[in-house]
Amino acid sequence: MPADEGRTGAATVVQLGELMMILDLHRQGLSVTAIARRTGRDPKTIRKYVERGLELPVYGPRQVGRPNKLAPYLDYLRERTAAFPDLSAVRLTRELRERGYLGAYTAVKRFVAAVRPSDGPKPFEVRFETPAGHQAQVDFARFVVTFEDEPSVTRIVWLFSLVLGHSRHIVARFVLHQDLQTLLRCHMAAFEAIGGVPIEILYDRMKTAVTGEDNEGHIVYNRSLIALAKHFGFLPRACRPYRAKTKGKVERPFSYIRQDFFLARSFRHLDDLNEQLTDWLATVANVRLHGTTQRVVSEAFAAERLELQALPATSFEALLKLERRVSHDGLVSIGGNYYSVPDRTRRVVEVHQLPDTIRILDQGRLVATHPVLEGRRQYRVDPSHRGGSAARAMRHGFEDSVMIGRRGDHVARRSLAFYQAIGEHLAAGAPCKVGGCS
Repeated sequence: MPADEGRTGAATVVQLGELMMILDLHRQGLSVTAIARRTGRDPKTIRKYVERGLELPVYGPRQVGRPNKLAPYLDYLRERTAAFPDLSAVRLTRELRERGYLGAYTAVKRFVAAVRPSDGPKPFEVRFETPAGHQAQVDFARFVVTFEDEPSVTRIVWLFSLVLGHSRHIVARFVLHQDLQTLLRCHMAAFEAIGGVPIEILYDRMKTAVTGEDNEGHIVYNRSLIALAKHFGFLPRACRPYRAKTKGKVERPFSYIRQDFFLARSFRHLDDLNEQLTDWLATVANVRLHGTTQRVVSEAFAAERLELQALPATSFEALLKLERRVSHDGLVSIGGNYYSVPDRTRRVVEVHQLPDTIRILDQGRLVATHPVLEGRRQYRVDPSHRGGSAARAMRHGFEDSVMIGRRGDHVARRSLAFYQAIGEHLAAGAPCKVGGCS
């Protein structure tokens, strides 16, 4: 066969392994027609290879294609994938474009697949699409971070995420707790962000949402979550046990956020983390072409938003009632943070926790109201709660260091002996200068 015949007819190109099989079948006495039926080749092709034996066709030199646009960036890609193996090809393509890359995303995707092979084919999944405005999915995901403001401390933060099932629009925020009060507060903020309420919300069996099952196997939801659902008009639904795939629309975005946003970034503190997340959601996640729906998320959300239920006219006022003791320095510990009460408040008070507000009552009388502090070991002291000489001391030097509303603010730390000296001098009516008493 001429050397160029193998190049012009795809049916005549036979690999070495197949050629060996053809010759072996011929040696076993099979006819050309029988070998052609078994291999799916044309009888003329089989006859030519049998006549030639082990001589393989000679191919001409391959034409040189266009220069590889990815070549100048391969070292960068190797460094990034070695340092952060889970970075997505989408994220890496975006980084390369910032460095001048003009090639295709598919080239980056093929490179990443080559250096980070998968564990094999995954089982097929059945996708369940929901009508616009019908369903959202909610969950928390655990992240570990070291903030630049506290380089010696490794912290666990939780990502609250609400994903609309139809448009795949994401509302997300990092928080330091996944307790009930945080869950309620995050719901309220998410509803405000999307401008409405879906008909139902699907939950994993998180303890803050699902407390268990009754004797008949029916789901028992947290009473405060039920109150929230009644107020906003949505139906809570728990996914079936051990069926995380049921909540794939919110589980997959967690991986997406981790790979495309969280990895290979630095954050000063929790507020900075959330500011960067908000910007990424607005400029990347919620304006992308979604791989499953093949719709631009922001465009699909604009249509879905019209189908959401309206927000209620009144605010949500569900209460969590606690009893707490007032410390000697006039502070009440709630959720790991400290809130002031006025002088001469009784030692035992009743605390009403709202999603975003702390109310403190003394024998049924409201004596203090504070916004909820995120984090732990943070203090909020209302200057009006300190009268007489103590109030003057605050105005002269303490006010800025005791009013704390967010992580990253700094509080002056002094020994207990310092505060004891202040107390003794104030009790004796003697003047006290902040910074040292004499």
